[in-house]
Amino acid sequence: MKILGIIPARYASTRFPGKPLADICGKSMIQRVYERARMSESLAGVIVATDDTRIYETVKSFGGHAVMTGENLPNGTARCEEALRVLHGEYDAVINVQGDEPLLDPAMIDEVSEMLADGEDCATLCREISDDDRNNPNAVKVVMSQNGYALYFSRSLIPYNRTGINIPVYVHIGIYGYKAEFLREYVRMNDTPLSMAESLEQLKILENGYRIRIKATSSTNDIVGVDTPEDLEKVRKIIRDGKI
Repeated sequence: MKILGIIPARYASTRFPGKPLADICGKSMIQRVYERARMSESLAGVIVATDDTRIYETVKSFGGHAVMTGENLPNGTARCEEALRVLHGEYDAVINVQGDEPLLDPAMIDEVSEMLADGEDCATLCREISDDDRNNPNAVKVVMSQNGYALYFSRSLIPYNRTGINIPVYVHIGIYGYKAEFLREYVRMNDTPLSMAESLEQLKILENGYRIRIKATSSTNDIVGVDTPEDLEKVRKIIRDGKI
């Protein structure tokens, strides 16, 4: 299976403008994400999909590959689909690598790739939640079926453990795998009530009756998504301390 890793990257983030170009110990965030993705054993290539010439030129300056995409795309998944069309490449599947996770473990990409190779149209990962993330709306929680498919994603804490039984709580890791045909189908779907209410694009898939395969990652790496300048400082400290 020929799989392309695509890193969607926008400059005009509402919460953190210019985030992809933020310096992390001498390298831009987009460079760190790109280099981590390139370590994956399952990708045929890695490319940055952006709507901003500053990001495009930065990627080119460190020897990376990038394509320009439209400015008014609704989300990163739509940006991945447009990049796939721009490239005119023969790829069987796409891994959407989040551009704000510079500590990404490349093995996670391979875990998602394995699920796609097993025949899944859409796949993603989760991990057991930390105490700090329980009430953090930026840490998206997920519940899954016993056969490994996502039932629901929420910014609220789920499940509500009324009986107090010993049950794990999982937080979603924002890396997605799509078969190429399913990715094209996804961008044709209309927005759905729950996806708009939670501002979570993956809910559109579930609300339209499709399945998302999900598994708990075996990676033990620190996973710090950069949503705020405070998150950026956490990542800088991890890298300075040599923990990755």
